[in-house]
Amino acid sequence: MKKHIHVVGAIIENDKNEIFCALRNPHMVLANYWEFPGGKIEVGETSKQALAREILEEFNCSIEVNEKVEDTTYEYQEFIVRLETFKATIISGEPLALEHTEIRWVARHHLLELNFAPADIPSIKKLLAEK
Repeated sequence: MKKHIHVVGAIIENDKNEIFCALRNPHMVLANYWEFPGGKIEVGETSKQALAREILEEFNCSIEVNEKVEDTTYEYQEFIVRLETFKATIISGEPLALEHTEIRWVARHHLLELNFAPADIPSIKKLLAEK
């Protein structure tokens, strides 16, 4: 029986219509994949609370979490992940790569040029269909 993991991801857009993306480091699960930053939901947290906490912990900035974009379940070789993505806005701080190899602001139409984790792809397709 594969482990089920429930995670959240932030789709943070700046005033240039670029989206914040993070490259997972070589020591992380799903190493060297790009992702919408976020993480696991802890016991007692809502999805939105978990997302705000994770962005503060991993990127040293505060966000306002807005509407849900996608809710995807994806089966990887070792586990099954449920990923909820939300649009979000930075309300204080500038993102710093505290745990990730690289961070980058990417134009929406260039997102698929990055090697994103498969669970993130449905959210990207939804974003591309918006504009």
